[in-house]
Amino acid sequence: MPANFPLHMVSTADALPGYRIVRSMGIVRGITVRSRSVVGNLGAALQTLVGGNISIYTELCENAREEAFELMLHHAAERGANAVIAMRYDANDVAEGVTEVLAYGTAVMVEPAA
Repeated sequence: MPANFPLHMVSTADALPGYRIVRSMGIVRGITVRSRSVVGNLGAALQTLVGGNISIYTELCENAREEAFELMLHHAAERGANAVIAMRYDANDVAEGVTEVLAYGTAVMVEPAA
């Protein structure tokens, strides 16, 4: 995705304060499917012995969410949107140790409110 990516407004709300929705471009999504490696599972198992944050899994989840988010933004930009509203994440197990992460929302064209 180019550094000058035009889409910069994303909200979990149904509106963006200070902006009005000019046009809705429909639902957009980004999906990624990730698996845990054997090494990662071993490291996580060792971390569970001492308790606390399982940083290996935290990093895996954060990377998966970031990738799904970026793919959603790309999908919105392809539709000509400059914002996404009602953005959400979802995750499901596809198989043992394999998880799907989905970022989705409504692509819209907004302009500053008068």
